[in-house]
Amino acid sequence: MPTESYDDILVDELRDVEVAADYLSAAIEGGNMAEFLMALRYVTDAHGGVGILAEITDLNRQSLYKMLSEQGNPTLINLIAVLKSVGLTLTVKPIESDAA
Repeated sequence: MPTESYDDILVDELRDVEVAADYLSAAIEGGNMAEFLMALRYVTDAHGGVGILAEITDLNRQSLYKMLSEQGNPTLINLIAVLKSVGLTLTVKPIESDAA
């Protein structure tokens, strides 16, 4: 019986927008932009890939690849466009304190 790779399983799970939202939230909380962009690439793959999202967002395919690379530095407007194209939005909330 053939086995699925971790990447294939992850991409399959990330088709669910709730799972994708939690995955991206966890990635951004780590504070490492490269990790967040890698997570966003997986979400992008789960929702049709860069080519499809480039069409949906009206962003240039090469620009989108560059934006999602390890050295990527997306503008806020492009990040919002990509998130919106997969059914997500960017939200700002207060930091929860540990003090009770």
